[in-house]
Amino acid sequence: MAAKNIVSIPRSPRGMKRAQRRTRTFYTFLTPWLLGLIFLTLVPLIFGFVISLTNYDGFNLFSAKFIGLQNYARAFTTDNVNVGFSIGRTLLWGALNLPLWMGLSFLLALILNQDVKGRSFFRTLYYLPSVVPAVAAVTVWKILLDKNNGLFNGLISIFQPGIAIGWLTTYALQGMTAIAVWTGLGAGMVIFLAGLQNIPDELVEAAKIDGANGWQVFANITLPLMTPIIFFQLIMGLVGSFQQLTYPLLLATGVTNNTGVPPRSIYLYMIHTYREIFANQRYGYGTALLWLLTIGVTALTLFVFWSQKFWVYGGDTPETGGSV
Repeated sequence: MAAKNIVSIPRSPRGMKRAQRRTRTFYTFLTPWLLGLIFLTLVPLIFGFVISLTNYDGFNLFSAKFIGLQNYARAFTTDNVNVGFSIGRTLLWGALNLPLWMGLSFLLALILNQDVKGRSFFRTLYYLPSVVPAVAAVTVWKILLDKNNGLFNGLISIFQPGIAIGWLTTYALQGMTAIAVWTGLGAGMVIFLAGLQNIPDELVEAAKIDGANGWQVFANITLPLMTPIIFFQLIMGLVGSFQQLTYPLLLATGVTNNTGVPPRSIYLYMIHTYREIFANQRYGYGTALLWLLTIGVTALTLFVFWSQKFWVYGGDTPETGGSV
């Protein structure tokens, strides 16, 4: 009787099947990220929430007392003036910075998407500010915008001698916006440029053959197909606007004083939170302010996600529900 041929499943020297080896490899590569998520994200979030329910001041960790929601109530009672003012300045900052940054980034991407000579050089040139460290960028801009010896006031004084505009004091919000837009313009341009390059050339050529001019191509093809990219930029910009701390903090020292308090016009929500934690040593209250910010930003983000069905292009099929 002839022996039957038996096909054996390849095993490792330890007898492990290929599927098992692949699973083990998958979890081996996943483990560092999973550990980071647990110990660098979830644990600090839980610990921060617990701290927000106590009177922790940075030193009384083992003697801190549980005070419930008093820290959250403080934001709406005792400290409501400062909290309300900082929220208002943050909203004004976002309303000024976000449209300007998105609009200029989109316009720059449209220009650099044209088939012109040297466009690679200009793309690199406009992106360079995005890789400049924030400290270096703010230091340079503080020199340019200085009230007495700044380059901007020096140029203006050519036409109006004796001018001394307080770009970092009287007009601190506008000055900070100029710095933020300049440093973020390249990063926004790159993302918009990637979206523009994914628009099929066939659609543009077909529209031109049908007699569409440049504006009609932009309004009916380019802009609708770019709405998912605009939506992404809007979400990231909103979150970043509410989290802004670096620029007003760096602009604080040496502008009006050396105490680290920025001008009142750029006293943003994160600046107030920072001062409550590190200057006033109210760690529990400062953490509660951060949680309130998280709730507010989450609610605003969910509203933007809800609104996308009215303006974000998702194709012309019933499944996606969108149309040009």
